[in-house]
Amino acid sequence: MKSCSNCLLPETHETIEYDEHGACNICSQHKFKNEKINWENKDKEFYKILDQYKSKHPYDCIVPFSGGKDSVFTLYKLAHEMKLKCLVVSFDHTFFRPKLIENRIKIFKQLGVDVITFTPNWKIVQKLMLETFLRKGDFCWHCHSGIFAYPMQVAIKEKVPLVIWGEPQAEYTAYYSYEDTLNQNEEVDEERFNKFVNLGISADDMYYMLNDKNLDKRDLAPYVYPSSDELKKLNFRSICLGSYFPWDVKKQVDLIKDKLGWEEDLNAGIPPEYAYEKVECQMQGIRDYIKYIKRGSGRTAHLSAIDLRNGRISKDQAKKNIDKYDGKKPANLDLFLKSVGLTEEEFNNVVKSHAVFPADIDPKNLEKGKPLPDSNYWDKSAPMERSYTKNKLHNFNFKKKNINFITILYFAKQTRH
Repeated sequence: MKSCSNCLLPETHETIEYDEHGACNICSQHKFKNEKINWENKDKEFYKILDQYKSKHPYDCIVPFSGGKDSVFTLYKLAHEMKLKCLVVSFDHTFFRPKLIENRIKIFKQLGVDVITFTPNWKIVQKLMLETFLRKGDFCWHCHSGIFAYPMQVAIKEKVPLVIWGEPQAEYTAYYSYEDTLNQNEEVDEERFNKFVNLGISADDMYYMLNDKNLDKRDLAPYVYPSSDELKKLNFRSICLGSYFPWDVKKQVDLIKDKLGWEEDLNAGIPPEYAYEKVECQMQGIRDYIKYIKRGSGRTAHLSAIDLRNGRISKDQAKKNIDKYDGKKPANLDLFLKSVGLTEEEFNNVVKSHAVFPADIDPKNLEKGKPLPDSNYWDKSAPMERSYTKNKLHNFNFKKKNINFITILYFAKQTRH
C-alpha cells in the first residue's frame, strides 16, 4: 500500500490524501499549525469567548469527560488554571476500566467539580453495538453518539450554553483543517456530529434499522442530538480547547501525571511507551483490531505518525513498532463476541466485508496478543442472546444478497442496452 513519506500513514487512513512529494494532508496540517497560526491571538480569542459566558449562568461551561488524557487535561486547564466553574458531563459507555474509575474519582476530588454521569441501558447498548457492527464494521455508534449528544442535552436542561471539548479533529484527520481556523474555528456542532461522529446514522434511523418490537423510541433518547432551534435559543457555543491552544499530547500527559497523579494503563496492541493512550475502554483493543483488518493499519501506526510529525521517533523505530504491535488479536475478543452474540468466524466475515481497498488482511493468520493485567476484573455478565444475533445475521445476509442480485440485474440491463 502507498503510505505517507513523512508519517507512514497508509492510503486507507480516513480522509487521507497525498501531495506531489508523497506527504499526507494531515502532516501538512501539522506543519501549518506550527508555522502559520498565531497562538497568542488564538489565546486572546478564547478569553473573549469566556468573557461572554463566565458568571452569567449556573456554570461557566460544560466539560464532556471520560477520564482519558485529553478530557483530564482539558478539565485541569479550565477548572484549575482558569478558575472556571465547570459542570463535568460523562457518558459511561459501560466499558470503563478499573484504573480509569480510580483516576476519575481522584481527579474529581482534587479539582472540586460537580459531575453528572449517565450510564445507558446495557440491553439496548448490545443491540446498538451489533447493528452498527453489521452495517458499518464499527460497533461504537452508541459510545460516540452518546458522548457527543448527551452533553448537549445537559447543556439545554441545565441552561449552560458553553461546551468545551479537548483536541480538534484537525489534529488527526482532514474532516477539518487548521487552515480553516484562520476564518472560523472548528465547532463541535450538529454538522460535525452528522459528518462523522454518528456514522451517518441518526437515532431515528437507528430506531427503524433495529426494527425491534421490544424497543421503545425513548430508549434511543440519549443518542439524539438536540435540534438547532433548541440550541440557538440557548445561544450555545461548542468549541475545542485545541483550536485556541497548541495541542501536544505528550506534554499534557506529563502535566496531568505531575499535577493530578493521573495514572497510565496499557491497552492492547500498543507499545508500553504509549500506555497513556485510550486508557478508558475495555473494548479499545477490539476496535483497533477491527481497524487493522479493515485498513491494514492500527493504533500503533496512528501513534507513531504523531511522534514522526513531532520529530520524536525515527522512521526505522516507527516501522519496528508497527510490525511488532499492530494486528495482534486481542486476548479479550471473546468478551466482545459474547456481548453481541457472534462467533469468531462470523466476526471475521463481517469485518472483511467492510475492508477498505487495497487492504487485504486475513484475520486467521494474525497472532494472538497477551491479556491485559486488569482483564480478570472486567464484568462479563449478561451476554447477548444468541437467537437475537442469529436472526439479525439472517436478515443482514438476506438483504446483502438482494442488493447484490439487484446490482447484477442492473448492470446486466446496462450491458444489453
